[in-house]
Parts: sequence; structure tokens; C-alpha cells
Amino acid sequence: MNSMTGHGRGERLQNGYKAVVELAGVNRKHLEIRISLPREFESLEGEVRERLQRRLSRGRVSARVAVLNAKGEDLARVVLNQTLARECAARLRELAAAGIDGSVGIDSVMRIPGVLRVEAGVEDAKRFGVLIQRALDKALAGMLAMRRAEGEKLGEDLQRRMDCMRRATAKVERRAPKVLERYRKQLLKRVRQAGIEEVEMDDERLLKEVVLFADRSDISEELARLQSHFDQFDALARSRRPVGRTLDFLVQEMHREVNTIGAKANDALISKEVVSLKTELEKFREQVQNVE
Repeated sequence: MNSMTGHGRGERLQNGYKAVVELAGVNRKHLEIRISLPREFESLEGEVRERLQRRLSRGRVSARVAVLNAKGEDLARVVLNQTLARECAARLRELAAAGIDGSVGIDSVMRIPGVLRVEAGVEDAKRFGVLIQRALDKALAGMLAMRRAEGEKLGEDLQRRMDCMRRATAKVERRAPKVLERYRKQLLKRVRQAGIEEVEMDDERLLKEVVLFADRSDISEELARLQSHFDQFDALARSRRPVGRTLDFLVQEMHREVNTIGAKANDALISKEVVSLKTELEKFREQVQNVE
């Protein structure tokens, strides 16, 4: 079981160039990847995205990629168009000579579009693909290790929640058979209080009412399905694959069974345990949102 939060950083050197990749992951219901690459390397975005998609299934992942020289300096360089600069300076001086207010200086020339431009430090981005992938793999390994460590803590917390829900469910199972007997005795008591003394426990009319109550309040199927969901969690907790989406669905199913038990149960003690189940299930659901 893995968390969706994590961070990783990878650096790799090759032929005087250094690739640096930083990854950061946070919670998201589906996989969302955002990649930041230098403009001259944007053609490699598809390869980076595909490599991340093969290893991740959920979460919002931000990937920042930089390619530097061996000294850690940016490869891009600023180029001065001297011909354009001289031509622009000459025209500005003509304006000044014509009596138009304003001084002609370096600042005035530098602000003219085209005088300065930023050029990429590389011509063939494809040859840096392997270098970037190696740095990406290192960053990804670091992030996945952090996700696994966080996932272990999540799994422990989810297991504690599950144990609490199992205990509450066991109390409901023990109590459920007593509800019908209690209702039968209460019904007979009310009938006798109404002055109908000749009615006994095996009276057909009384039995019919008890059977109807038993049908309306029977929670055996819900308890069986709830236990099945608990068993499914045990299997998912042992899985090495991403289980977050499956756990999302499992929580919805458990909510449905618990709500039905609460609606059917005509018993204060069962209602108390249902409240406990709902409380733990809500905490369980919140934690599941962090699972990949």
C-alpha cells in the first residue's frame, strides 16, 4: 500500500552536462502530471510523461527538469544583435538631433525588441534524452520510496480503524438475535396491558406480527456483506498493486451496509454500535483518500 504524497530528486552527469529532475506528488483522485522543461527540451515531454505514467496510478505529480553544464550553469545564452543595436542607436540620435526630448543611452537601445535575444545552449535535444531519463529514474525511485514509507503508516492506521469496525460489528451480531425475542415479549406485554389476557406467545396473530417484525429488522445479509468487505480489505492490504480506487469503492459499499443496519435495527445498543461504525468509517474514508 502506497501513499500519494512524496518527493524525489535525481541528478546525473554525462559528457560535461548535468540533468536535474525534481518530483513532488500530492493527493488526487486520478493521475495528473505537470511537467516543466526548458524550452529547448520541450520535445522530450512525451517521453518523461510516459515514463511517469508507467510507474504511477494516482495523485498530482509535478516534474521539474533542468539541464545544466558541469558547473551547474544554465545552457541558454544571451546574444547581442550588434548591427541592429547600432542602427537603432543611430535612429535615436537622429530623433534627438531633430529636437525631440530624451537622451539616447544603452538602456534605450536594450529595450528595443530584437537587440537582445536568448538562444538555446543545445541544438539537438534528443541526445539528452537518456541523460534526463537516468535522472528521472533516480528521482522516481526516491519518491516511490517515500510513498512506500508513508503507505506503511497509512496501512497501520487503516488496520486500526478496521479492527474497531470489526469489534463493533461483532457486538451487533451478538445483539441481533436478542432483538427479536425482546420485541416478542414487549408485544405480548402490550397486548396484555390492553386487557387481552387470553393471548399467549404461540398465538397465531402474535406470531404473524413477530414474523413481520423479524422480516423488517433482519440484518443478517447486511452483516454478512459487511464481513465480506472487511475480508476484501485484508486482501487489498496485502497487495503490492495500487489499491486506492478499489478502497474508494469498498468504503462506499460499507457505508451502504452500515446505513441499512442502522435503519433496520430497532435497538438502542445496536444503534450505538452503528454510530461507532459510522465514526470509524468516516475516518477510514478520509485516510483512503491518501492511498495510491
